[in-house]
Amino acid sequence: MAPIMGAIEARQKEIAEGLSSAENAKKDLALAKNNAAEQLKEAKLQSAHIVELANKRKAQIVEDATREAQAEREKILTQAQAEVEAERNRVKEELRKQVAALALAGAEKILERQIDAAANSDIVEKVVAEL
Repeated sequence: MAPIMGAIEARQKEIAEGLSSAENAKKDLALAKNNAAEQLKEAKLQSAHIVELANKRKAQIVEDATREAQAEREKILTQAQAEVEAERNRVKEELRKQVAALALAGAEKILERQIDAAANSDIVEKVVAEL
């Protein structure tokens, strides 16, 4: 009977070791799942932080580009206004010259027809003063 008891005891020992190994494997699996969950949680936090930094950087880039575009716009407007003012002054001066030439031509015609030089001089002075 001893050999049967020895076999039963050996079998019970194997079953106990198997149950212990299964229990250890179950604990190891739970620990691995917990570690994986923690790593996933950390990865999600890191990715959220990276997205936040990227959004801040995007906003900064947009703000910088807007500021640069505004400065360029102001520069172009200032330059255009200066060019318009210069052209306006050039046109005014050209018109003054043309009006003066016309007034002088008119005065010459008047003087050619009139004998009274003093009256014509008065007319020419008034025309020049109006210019």
